[in-house]
Amino acid sequence: MDLLQQMENILDKAQLWLSDTFDTETQKEVAQLITSKSDDLADRFYKDLEFGTGGMRGMMGAGTNRINKYTLGKATQGLSNYLIKSYPNEDIKVAIAYDCRHNSDTFSKLVADVLSANNISVVVFEDLRPTPELSFAVNELNCHAGIVLTASHNPPEYNGYKVYWTDGGQIVPPQDKSIIDEVNSLEFSDINFEAKPELISEIGAEVDEAFWNASIKNGTFDVKGRNDLKIVFTSLHGTSVKLIPEVLKRAGYSQVHSIKEQEVPDGDFPTVKSPNPEEPEALEMATNLAEKIGADIVLGTDPDSDRIGIAVRDTDGKIKLLNGNQAMVVMTDFLIKQWKKQGKLNGNQFVGSTIVSTNMVNDIAKSYGVETKIGLTGFKWIAKMIKDFPGQEFIGGGEESFGYMVGDFVRDKDAVTSALLACEIAADAKANGSSFYQELLQLYVDHQFYKERLVSFTKKGMDGAQQIKQIMIDLRKNPLTHIDGSKVTFLNDYDASTEKNMITGEETIMDLPKSNVLIYHTEDGTKVAARPSGTEPKIKFYFSVKSSLDTVKNATQKELELEAKIDRIINEMDI
Repeated sequence: MDLLQQMENILDKAQLWLSDTFDTETQKEVAQLITSKSDDLADRFYKDLEFGTGGMRGMMGAGTNRINKYTLGKATQGLSNYLIKSYPNEDIKVAIAYDCRHNSDTFSKLVADVLSANNISVVVFEDLRPTPELSFAVNELNCHAGIVLTASHNPPEYNGYKVYWTDGGQIVPPQDKSIIDEVNSLEFSDINFEAKPELISEIGAEVDEAFWNASIKNGTFDVKGRNDLKIVFTSLHGTSVKLIPEVLKRAGYSQVHSIKEQEVPDGDFPTVKSPNPEEPEALEMATNLAEKIGADIVLGTDPDSDRIGIAVRDTDGKIKLLNGNQAMVVMTDFLIKQWKKQGKLNGNQFVGSTIVSTNMVNDIAKSYGVETKIGLTGFKWIAKMIKDFPGQEFIGGGEESFGYMVGDFVRDKDAVTSALLACEIAADAKANGSSFYQELLQLYVDHQFYKERLVSFTKKGMDGAQQIKQIMIDLRKNPLTHIDGSKVTFLNDYDASTEKNMITGEETIMDLPKSNVLIYHTEDGTKVAARPSGTEPKIKFYFSVKSSLDTVKNATQKELELEAKIDRIINEMDI
C-alpha cells in the first residue's frame, strides 16, 4: 500500500469518529485534527491499540490508537462478552483499581459502568491503590476478573488498562486471544454505556487490612535489627504511599523517612522527568536525603507500585542504585535460604524468571537444589507458572525490569512486599556486620560476577514502528557469528520458536508462546537480546556478561572490566 492510499485510509477511519456513535467533545476533537491537517491525525488512527505484554497502554486522546472512552469501552464490552460466555450460570464479579494518572478515576468509573450495563457486579476501590493490591483483591474477594487503570512508569500523557483473570494474574493464553477476538469483533456502537448503579460498590480499608497482613506474613522473617535500619522511601507521586509506610511500620521499622514533596499523588509527576525507579534521576531526591541523614537503604516505586528501585550503600559508603537483576538475585538467594532454614526445601520448589533476565538466578537456585522456570518477558508469565504447576511450591520470582514477587498471594510484581523483603535483607545483613551490597558481592564470589545493561531506543509513530520492524528483520537475516571475539553458539528466535545451534546448524523447537525476541548466546557466557517493547514505542537491547571473581576486594576492578566488555559489544553492534 503506497503512502497516499495509507493516508486516505487513515482519513476514512477518522471520519467515522464524526458520527453520532461518539459524543460531541470527541467529534470536535477529531474534526479539528482533520480540518487543521494535523500531523497527529496519522498517529491517532493508523492502527488500533492492542494488548501487549502489559495490557493496553497508550497516549490519551481521541482516536483508535489512543486511550479514551471508546477504546476502553470497547475493550470492556469485549471482556464482558467473554466473561458472560465463560461463566454462563454464575453471578460474575470484577474488581477495579486505578492509579494517580490523569483521568484514571474517570476511566475506572467508565469501565465500571460498562461492566454493570452488562449485568456484571463490580467492586471499585474508593481511591487510588497499587496494582498488586488489585491482583490480591481478585483472589481475596473471589472475583472472576480484575482491571487496573494505569500506564505504569510511562510519561504523564499516557494511561492504560490491564486485565487480570480469576487467579489474580494478568491474562495469558488462551484467555488473552479470546478476549481480543471478542473486542475485535465489535463496533464502537456495540458498547453498552448504560450503567446499573446497584451493581457497583466500593471497597477499601478491609482489603488494605487483608493485604497488609498477607504482605507481612510473606515478607518478614526471623531477623534482627529492624529498629536500627534507616530507610528513605518515595512513592514518586504514585500509589505506594497508600500501603508501604504502613506495612513497614507494622513490621517493626521505625526509622522510615518519606520524601514529602513526592507523597502527594500527581499525574504530572512534577518533581521528576520520568516516574521510573529504573532511572537514578527519578530517585535523586531520595538518594540525596539518604546521603544527608546516613540512611542504609532507599526504596522508590513507580506510579502503580509494581516496580521498585532499591539503592544501598556500596563498599565506599556511597548510595548506589541497584539494577533489577542485582536486586532479584539477592532477594532470591535470601528467600531460598529462609526456606532452607525453616526445613521447607524438599526438591518440590521453584523460582521464576524471564528470558531477558540474568542467568545468575538460575545458578543461585541450582546451588540449593531449587528449579528455575523461565518465561517470556512480562510478569504474567511468572504468574502463569504458579497456575500451570500447582503441585510445586513457588518461592519467589523476578525480572530485570525492577519487578519482584514474594510467594503466590499476589500474582504480579509487587513493590509493597518487595520493599519489605529488601528491608529484611538489609536489616539482617547490618545486624550481622554486613550490608545489602556486601551480600550481593559475596554472591558474585560464590557464583560468578554477572553484569547486565539495558539500552533502549524510542522510535515514535508509524515511521518509528517500521524502523523497529526493520531492525528485527535485519538481525534475523544477518545473525551475528561472534560477539567481542567469542563465538556465538546458540541463537534463540522466540518468534519462530526455534533454537539454532550456530556451530552445527541444527535447529530445535522451543516450547514457549511466540514473541518477537532474539537472544544470542556465546562460548564465554555472554548473552545479547533484542526485543521491541510491548507497551512503549521502543526497541530494547539487553546485554549480559560474566566472569569469575576471586574475592570481594577485587569487585570494583572486575566490574570495570565487564562494563568495558559491554561497551565493546555495543560499539561492535553499532547501536
